[in-house]
Amino acid sequence: MTDKMFCYQCQETAKGSGCTVRGVCGKTDDVARLQDLLIYLLKGISFYSSKLRKLGAVSEGVDKFLLDSLFSTITNANFDRSDFVVRIEKGLKLKGEAKEMLEKAGGDRGKKVPEAAIWQADTEEEFEEKAREVGVLSTKDDDVRSLRELIIYGVKGIAAYAIHAQNLGHENEKIIEFIEKALSATTDDSLSADDLVGLVLECGKFGVETMALLDKANT
Repeated sequence: MTDKMFCYQCQETAKGSGCTVRGVCGKTDDVARLQDLLIYLLKGISFYSSKLRKLGAVSEGVDKFLLDSLFSTITNANFDRSDFVVRIEKGLKLKGEAKEMLEKAGGDRGKKVPEAAIWQADTEEEFEEKAREVGVLSTKDDDVRSLRELIIYGVKGIAAYAIHAQNLGHENEKIIEFIEKALSATTDDSLSADDLVGLVLECGKFGVETMALLDKANT
């Protein structure tokens, strides 16, 4: 029997290894899969937005969407299936706009464009079908998977602090820039385990900087 879901985001996970039917937290399998798809979509958006940022073309709408969407997937933050459908629809639109902006700006997409940057869909049925393909276990190598997920959970934590700081009027573009870089890197099969370890360490650095930003916002 194929598992309905796989989530090992929190310390309460079933059997200490991963929830595969329903989250111990109460999250249903369909919501878990849509969260996986949203993260996949954010990787595709980041592929384009990181290149646009290097050209000086920054979309505040994308920045806000990245932070808010990452935050929506942390443990116990949001179990509303319909909300994730809306987020995915919006994300697909933003990704298309970012791609078009990059093309108009004459930016170079590079020789290899990740599938996450190419994928498009229109219906919930298509969302559900794709969601079953892009979860945590879609990365086969155990070491690479572990490092990629450590990066993903790290940027989720950064986003949680950053979105609160942003709501209080404090932002740091370097933090968004790193989040885009990190998300995009998790689609790059050419990166070695050592490369990913470097990103994990960098994630820790930006985590501290983001906590400092939030502290400043609250004082």
